[in-house]
Amino acid sequence: MTRLTGTALRVTIFIGESDTWQRKPLYSEIVHRAHRAGLAGASVFKGIEGFGASSLVHTHRLLSLSEDLPVAVVIVDTEERVRAFLPQLDELVGEGLVILDDCEVIRYVGRERS
Repeated sequence: MTRLTGTALRVTIFIGESDTWQRKPLYSEIVHRAHRAGLAGASVFKGIEGFGASSLVHTHRLLSLSEDLPVAVVIVDTEERVRAFLPQLDELVGEGLVILDDCEVIRYVGRERS
């Protein structure tokens, strides 16, 4: 189990729900690569409304019926491990936003395996 406490780095990747990598959802490819890289964890959050560099507003409201809602993939690990993963994000993310934030991990505890 990965142990993580104290100073860490958070990378957040903002992409569209319909973005793909080799016919697979891009958010899924990012999560699976982060897992293979041994990073502490990754989570995907689906947005209900947003816009980015294209200035096109995507929303979940029925009248708009957007099929490309915003998605955020959040990964937290040590600075060294996150920075080592950045070249993979550079390869994967053609359109979107990738940001880094310093953070402090207070508690990181997984379930006991049975």
